[in-house]
Amino acid sequence: MANRSVGDHIPMSEAMFHVLVALAEGASHGYNIMKDVRERTSGAVSLSTGTLYGIVKRLLADGLIVEMRRRPSADEGERKRRLYTLTPFGREVARAEAERLHRMVTAARAASLIRGGA
Repeated sequence: MANRSVGDHIPMSEAMFHVLVALAEGASHGYNIMKDVRERTSGAVSLSTGTLYGIVKRLLADGLIVEMRRRPSADEGERKRRLYTLTPFGREVARAEAERLHRMVTAARAASLIRGGA
């Protein structure tokens, strides 16, 4: 993936951005990502399994996340969950998208489209 550019990945879909935000706090598996996105957005964004894994596949292919393997804990038995984590490039892309969204909100505030506040 030589010559990767952050700009090639933004803007991105709301769902994809929320997956990156969920992974910004640390490695997680699919179910926890779906739960985090639903909770973080108060249910406004609810990812189906198919949608999540479509996004994961794209993020893996683009080098924004990587899959980690971990040993199951005693209570999980033999079940192995796939953990995903941001790559440094993925964190850079997520940060750039967050900054782009922040600029949009700042412009909307300046135009009195939404009320102020931090």
